[in-house]
Amino acid sequence: MDKTTQTLANYITGLNYSQLSTSAVHETKKRLLDAIACGIGGYTSEPSKIARTVAANTSGTPPARIFGTGKTTSMEMAAFTNAVMVRYLDFNDTYISKGSGHPSDMTAALIAVAEAQRCSGKDTLLAIAIAYEVYAAMADQIGLRDLGWDQGVFAVLGTAAGVSKLLKLNTAQTGDALAIAVTANIPTRQTRSGELAMWKGVATAAAARSGVTAALLAQAGMTGPTAAFEGKDGVWDKVTGKFQLGAMGGMNASEAVQFGIERTNLKFFPSEYHSQAPLAIALELRKKVAIADIEAINVQTYFTAWSEIGSEPEKWHPQTRETADHSMPYLLSLGLVDGRVTVNSFTAERMNDPVLKNVMSRIKIAECKDFTSQFPGKLMTEIEVVTRDGKRIVETANYPKGHAKNPMTDADVEAKFNILCEGLMDGAQQSALVKAVWSLDQATDLTGLLDLLVFKNGSAA
Repeated sequence: MDKTTQTLANYITGLNYSQLSTSAVHETKKRLLDAIACGIGGYTSEPSKIARTVAANTSGTPPARIFGTGKTTSMEMAAFTNAVMVRYLDFNDTYISKGSGHPSDMTAALIAVAEAQRCSGKDTLLAIAIAYEVYAAMADQIGLRDLGWDQGVFAVLGTAAGVSKLLKLNTAQTGDALAIAVTANIPTRQTRSGELAMWKGVATAAAARSGVTAALLAQAGMTGPTAAFEGKDGVWDKVTGKFQLGAMGGMNASEAVQFGIERTNLKFFPSEYHSQAPLAIALELRKKVAIADIEAINVQTYFTAWSEIGSEPEKWHPQTRETADHSMPYLLSLGLVDGRVTVNSFTAERMNDPVLKNVMSRIKIAECKDFTSQFPGKLMTEIEVVTRDGKRIVETANYPKGHAKNPMTDADVEAKFNILCEGLMDGAQQSALVKAVWSLDQATDLTGLLDLLVFKNGSAA
């Protein structure tokens, strides 16, 4: 295998649970609880129902369970279906570096394999941490978005890495899994351009499923390309250009390298990550000015935020939930008019509300070169409100609630979990599931955790 594949494979097979820091273990549990919460919140969505319908036609040995219904399917389809649920609300965690994406898209896949393979809680937490580490190591080096490729490249590699660890593959097999995963799965970024479809929230679930498949094939003896990254027509040649992986968590006991999972950001609002700081500003501005008094709303932000959620005309006229939760004008209007953004803020009725449309028409968004130069170290946004009598009110923000430098507390995540469980779990079940996650390192397998992820009315949804 080439040097890049070898470096990753050596890391994956070499890292042990004892090498995870106390902080890394705790943050892994926190992200797992957050991902499960998002999965529960996304359970009733149309993409999730479609995924469950397709999964029902598949069986596997050993089987894995679907969140909510408890019905079994193959590990690959459980990975896909549960990941669709986790991703749907766009409420799950985000990693921002040279590249970016949502590492918890991989978590459902690792849970599916860990349950089916009767892995311990510690093995599961280690696999999740490894998946995040590989994801972060790649994102630290590659700006996929600017190259026209999608974040599924990170997700398929991270998933293959974590599943390889769960399956206890050796270094050669792990290298094959990584090579198969990355060579076969280079998705384009059309997924997240223009008017967004259901696939926006499903694409990385497909990548996670492919990561599971790659590891299972390698376990059975399938060999992968020998120079997946560095060879002729490989990833370097056709996709990313050359890069060199940096130090990874636990790699060198003499170096205090923070694990990637500790650097991920949780979401306080159910919307695209670069909207988090602007939304916090909107809620502050709402306290200072009445909607009827606003003449104009001028937003200055960094290039990625402007390009992702504030540059395309579709973002001023969202027609789908997927576009609306990626629309800074729509989200700012919600914040200013409603004083909140919830998972129920994206109905057709709200998107077509003339009051919101009127506010959106007053919003202008532009890139600030200075803010761009500070990204991704800071996520700077400034919003100026100009009133009809000429008054100017300015608010700024850089680290939104949930950012690694402004973290959500355990209590914050538990509160988010409880809100997303409403209507599907009673209080006792919620409490038991939260306890199961925080004590997962003591579990001999994941049976108890998955038992608690069956809803009383799940089979009817």
